[in-house]
Amino acid sequence: MTIKPLADRVLVKPAPAEEKTIGGIIIPDTAKEKPLQGEVIATGNGTKDEEMVVKTGDTVLYGKYSGQEVELEGVKYLIMRQSDILAVLA
Repeated sequence: MTIKPLADRVLVKPAPAEEKTIGGIIIPDTAKEKPLQGEVIATGNGTKDEEMVVKTGDTVLYGKYSGQEVELEGVKYLIMRQSDILAVLA
């Protein structure tokens, strides 16, 4: 199964959260901050008012609470509007 975003939406695979330790204590997954960057997996076609600027393969930065989390075949993705993306990393 594949996901094809509609209109100005983008499918992003978040970068894995970095493993952090404090003085030998491993922080559990539930206490880790969500990563704020990821890779664009798929994009919609845009709208008549908004052309798609990001493309598949771009590494992007997005807001902390952006997007809707979805899981497909055990992999977590975010679907968000292109306007939720803050920057494309070069």
